[in-house]
Amino acid sequence: MVELKKLGERNIAAAMDLAKHYRNLNEPDEAESICRDILAVVPDHDEALRTLGLALTDKFPTHWMTVFEEATETFAKLASEYDRVYYTGIAWERYAKVVLERGRADNALHAFDEALRRFDEAERIGPKDSPAPILRFNSCVREMRSHPDLLKAADERGELAYEFGD
Repeated sequence: MVELKKLGERNIAAAMDLAKHYRNLNEPDEAESICRDILAVVPDHDEALRTLGLALTDKFPTHWMTVFEEATETFAKLASEYDRVYYTGIAWERYAKVVLERGRADNALHAFDEALRRFDEAERIGPKDSPAPILRFNSCVREMRSHPDLLKAADERGELAYEFGD
């Protein structure tokens, strides 16, 4: 079997730019591979961990059952508590959308509840000038309030697990 080549430390910044470029091109496999090369050299490289986790969530539409846990485990390695919480919320949100597309509204409702918890916590502990957790939270709430299958699942469950106001 052919051995992987090791990336030189001097090439990490350029490799990171390429990983983000491939994510933007919707090529998560390439972004994932590049991030793994970076992490083989610098295991705690925060930007590579974040990009790897996001690339894994980009694969949810086709591989959600196999990569969700790896994505959340990757986000758990981020240095900042805010980043760990916020990006785990993104993983739950993306997971919710994928399982909803597959007709699993009850699972999606649970996943949206988990995302809301993470975004609420991220807002509490994060930088006060960042609207990102609020925007993600509101997006989830709008989806939960408007999708007929989610409304039906919430009705069958008795209520939404996460309490939110008007």
